[in-house]
Amino acid sequence: MEAKKHNILWICTDSQRWDTLGCYGNPWVRTPNLDRLASRGILFENAFCQNPLCTPSRGNFLTGRYPVTNKLRQNGQDISPDEVLVTRVLHDNGYVCGLSGKLHICACDHRLKLFGKNDWWKHDAERMFRGTEPRVNDGYDEFYWDHAPGPNMRSSAYLRWLQERGQTLDYPKRDDSEHVLHGMPEAFTQTAFCVEKAMGFIEAYKGSHYPWLFSVNIFDPHFSLRPCDRLLERYLEKLDELPDVDFLEGELDNKPPCQKRWSRPPHPWGMHFDKISQHERKLIKAAYWAMVDHIDAEVGRLLDTLDKTGQAENTLVIFTTDHGEMLGDHGLYVKGPALYEGAVHVPLIVSMPGVIPEGIRTPALVELGDLAPTVLDYAGLPREPGMQARSLWPLLTGEAPADSFRDDVYCEYYNSNMDDPPQFLTMVRDHHAKIIVSHGKECGELYDLDADPKEFKNLWDDPAAADLKSRMLKKTCDAMARTIDPLPERIGIY
Repeated sequence: MEAKKHNILWICTDSQRWDTLGCYGNPWVRTPNLDRLASRGILFENAFCQNPLCTPSRGNFLTGRYPVTNKLRQNGQDISPDEVLVTRVLHDNGYVCGLSGKLHICACDHRLKLFGKNDWWKHDAERMFRGTEPRVNDGYDEFYWDHAPGPNMRSSAYLRWLQERGQTLDYPKRDDSEHVLHGMPEAFTQTAFCVEKAMGFIEAYKGSHYPWLFSVNIFDPHFSLRPCDRLLERYLEKLDELPDVDFLEGELDNKPPCQKRWSRPPHPWGMHFDKISQHERKLIKAAYWAMVDHIDAEVGRLLDTLDKTGQAENTLVIFTTDHGEMLGDHGLYVKGPALYEGAVHVPLIVSMPGVIPEGIRTPALVELGDLAPTVLDYAGLPREPGMQARSLWPLLTGEAPADSFRDDVYCEYYNSNMDDPPQFLTMVRDHHAKIIVSHGKECGELYDLDADPKEFKNLWDDPAAADLKSRMLKKTCDAMARTIDPLPERIGIY
């Protein structure tokens, strides 16, 4: 009798908030497939990324090492070839590994190096890519790379996939919005491309003796927003009923000044919140949610492929994202020097029939970096000595309590996104409070999450919160100490 294979299907979206799925309590979206996945496994109510930008977060969950440790602290950096990705470990131990879509652990846009930080933006994105992003020993045997769906990415497997189907990538502008575009037809989106490549891989290896991992890296619902028109339509029919952003007039007055600068460009990634009408704020949210609905439909095709090929019973399925999205909350869009829940709180669902209990919701605090040692535990492989994260496997299999895991979670932002002046932040969040330290500045943020879950009231300078502040500062020091690199390994007494 053939031994049971330990396959892994790892689905990662980009910039997806935790509160965008029906199973997380969103009554507006249509996400029956991800809700079904949650009913088959464990839903983590309190999962957090370790940096609110793509490259640092992805480097973290692929190595199990904090961004400050693996030195991948910013977008636009290359991961060190000395870093060991979990996919490489699997490959070196007999796995066949594949990827579709985004990787983003090395610099993709070379304009900064070519033209300098003051002039890079003057040059067309045609100069952005030169082949795929540089690859280290990442372990991927099949590599269908697409960094972001754009017409200038000549090395994009997605663009070539479109060409084979007689399609041209095009996102026409809308008459009613500066920030929302018309998307591609559903069958020709980057999301559909990523899933189709995964489906082909799953079907190809259904009779193989080799275990496999496939990493599905969907670019949606990342800005710019380009939803499929059909999926957006149902939101447009009730646009006035949609909830507005979580923003309290004047709330940025006692928060770090960089947030106010971010909400009012010339911050390089900002959107001028004061100039976005309520109608367009709701349209942006509707477009974002419509993109999530499309993700769900495509995930349904993936899950059906696992069932059809008889591999659902021996495949660990992970669904998550790299970080969140502000989506107008606190007057902020996209990502930058802020560590609000919208930016760092992410969805995480893990399922495997017969191994992981079904229909479990856990409030345990977990970090995305915990996924790397978890995958190795599942595969029966020893953890890499440089890993700092903790394996979720005992929690997933019921060997450890599902309601507790960490006392707190840690997040960092070390000049991650070309802010001027540079910003250096660290965050610690437990079940009741959050502190964000703005290093080198006489400011910070402190929130009582029990009394103020939407993080409106900053208690940093409140004398009544002095004890809470002191306790959370101590936790921050402890968390930063834990980021010390465990390498090189100690091999002797002296």
